[in-house]
Amino acid sequence: MLLTGCSEGGAGVSGGPSSSAPSSVQASPEASSSRAPAPAVSPPVATSEPLAAGKVVVLDPGHNGGNVKSPSVINKQVPAGRGETKPCNTTGTSSNDGYTEHEFNWDVAQRVGNALSAKGIHVVYTRHDDTGVGPCVDQRAAIGNDANAAAVVSIHADGSTAASAHGFHVSYSNPPLNGAQGQPSISLADDLRDSLRGEGFATSTYLGTNGIYPRDDLAGLNLSTRPAA
Repeated sequence: MLLTGCSEGGAGVSGGPSSSAPSSVQASPEASSSRAPAPAVSPPVATSEPLAAGKVVVLDPGHNGGNVKSPSVINKQVPAGRGETKPCNTTGTSSNDGYTEHEFNWDVAQRVGNALSAKGIHVVYTRHDDTGVGPCVDQRAAIGNDANAAAVVSIHADGSTAASAHGFHVSYSNPPLNGAQGQPSISLADDLRDSLRGEGFATSTYLGTNGIYPRDDLAGLNLSTRPAA
């Protein structure tokens, strides 16, 4: 799992800034510029089997392909936790050659989801394609809560103009607002960090310490009642 810090309110694992698409992902998703956006926020994904059947992991690929053409929808203020509000969603960043963050997030989520499914883990996604709008960050958190997920992981990529900035970091909600945001989320973040580092990924040179960056401003983490990063 790659990849939070692109200023949206529902992030967990974030890849370091780069002027081009990360070399670890061999993907060429269809460009989204010609797609017609959905007229409203896309609904959560319905699952075909009881969520109680085995362990559930919720994957939250940040942003969505239709967001850029639906500013009135994604700019609507929604709850962000800690008594704050923030926009429903944002467009995300992109590489200099036009590879969008939402495409990258979607591609990584599918790869991770397939790997988890192969291990018998039931995977729930917060969005069902890369052409819709939203869901809003509070809705994304609700999907994880309603699924009674063993873990919720939001996938994002950062953007930066600093050529020296690179590496990944993992965030969790801090200070915690409930028991799941305490040690369970810290342990999840540590496990994600250790696994990525064990696969040879470098930790962030621009945010956090040793690949961990606790935050209090991310709605998806603040509103979660499940272990989330």
